[in-house]
Amino acid sequence: MRLVIVLLSALLPLCLSHGRDPFAWLYSRQSQGNIFAALQADTTGGECPDVCDCPPTFPSAMYCDGRGLTTMPTFPSRVKYLYLQNNAITAVPDSAMVNATNLVWLILHNNQLTSEAIGKKAFLKLEGLERLYLQHNNLTSVPPNLPRSLRDLRISHNKIEKVTPADLEGMDNLTILYLHDNAVTDMSTSLKALKSLTLLDLSGNKLTKVPEALPEGLHQLYIEFNSIDSLPEGFLGRFTQLQYVRMAHNQLTDKGIPPNTFNVTGLVELDLSFNKLERIPPVSTTLHHLYLQANQIKEFTLGSFCSIVDVTNFSKLQTLRLDGNEISRQDIPSESSLCLRQASTIKV
Repeated sequence: MRLVIVLLSALLPLCLSHGRDPFAWLYSRQSQGNIFAALQADTTGGECPDVCDCPPTFPSAMYCDGRGLTTMPTFPSRVKYLYLQNNAITAVPDSAMVNATNLVWLILHNNQLTSEAIGKKAFLKLEGLERLYLQHNNLTSVPPNLPRSLRDLRISHNKIEKVTPADLEGMDNLTILYLHDNAVTDMSTSLKALKSLTLLDLSGNKLTKVPEALPEGLHQLYIEFNSIDSLPEGFLGRFTQLQYVRMAHNQLTDKGIPPNTFNVTGLVELDLSFNKLERIPPVSTTLHHLYLQANQIKEFTLGSFCSIVDVTNFSKLQTLRLDGNEISRQDIPSESSLCLRQASTIKV
């Protein structure tokens, strides 16, 4: 009876927080650490490493984050959520994952992993793995033989220079891919097979052109902080679900953008700030947020927002940033009050 009461006292606050955030218990260690520690020996069968926490109320999670680890710990096969971030782990040998048949989340960011130290079969048998976080390590390539079950792959803030089609082959379930802040120069057709991908972040690389054959189901495309100076014909025309495009801090010029490239319906936010544009590119009347600050724009072209200016034809634009260009508020024509009637923020 005493054991039941103690367990209930530990569960009550967790249930209350679960209503606000169903994953809150997975992101932070429970405040009832002393209670869990006292009960752990009786409920885990001694399988949890001493250096880690295995909350008895959530036996599928194991917390080993921030413990100064340099090697992969052993862990029970029941573990689904394994937290190893903020350590100094240098390798993931093939043998490290032999007992990991039930893993769903594997969190390994902020370690000292290198590509050479990750076994070729390290992740091969993780058939249920959905999230793999490897950002902030020292990887120079995408790890081999990634499980096809992956939905969320994060390998940003590494030293990856190239991504080949073979690296992502068969990953039909992948919906989120963070590759930002690496040294990628060319993606070739590496992303073509990612049919389920909805979010792609390639910001902070060394790209000089937009990758070929981007997945058509994208909702969010981020390629800021690269060296892209031109876009292909019909760049956005085939992306019927694309809503957010961020291409700030590139080398885009008017000549490098084909006519009506951004005049596509469905787009909600377009960021072209910190480029070399001299004119406002035509955009769809359905666009909500347009960021063009810090370019070289010399003229406010109302036709870029409304092809016809009258009471019934107007833009849905809410935010327009033009500050840091070569125009002032006096350059905005009076007709803009009709065309841009829904804009709450216009900065020049």
